Amino acid sequence: MISEMTTGWRGTVAAARSAKGACRGDRRRANGFTLLELLVVVTIIGLLAAYVGPKYFSQLGKSEQGVAKAQIEAFARALDTYRLDVGRYPSTEEGLNALLTRPANVTKWNGPYLQKAVPLDPWGRPYIYRSPGANGDFDIISYGKDGQPGGTGDAADVSNQ
Repeated sequence: MISEMTTGWRGTVAAARSAKGACRGDRRRANGFTLLELLVVVTIIGLLAAYVGPKYFSQLGKSEQGVAKAQIEAFARALDTYRLDVGRYPSTEEGLNALLTRPANVTKWNGPYLQKAVPLDPWGRPYIYRSPGANGDFDIISYGKDGQPGGTGDAADVSNQ
């Protein structure tokens, strides 16, 4: 009976040592990633970026054109108010700055008609103002991302027409 207890006890100690060694091995393995695991993760991230990136940047271009349209509409409203007060739209030479400061030869000016200075278009260039316009009383134009007349997509012109 004593030999059975001894053997049983020794078996338990050996099993405990074996389990302790297995735990250490598991802990070492859990502390880091293998090169293969890292390559798989990097590949997945690359695929996601290749799929989502173009969609994100195309939306960015649409938002810039939306900002340009909104600014042009605000200029058009301010120009209509200017015309109600003065009786005419500002000339091409007076430009959009006539909405902020009284032109020299205007007596019924009741501005400023804009709260802030005339901003640049979303691509960092000034808006083009012409009065009279090609298709109406005035034209307000942004030539888009490329800064050239015409174009498609992000490079398309944005105007009040």
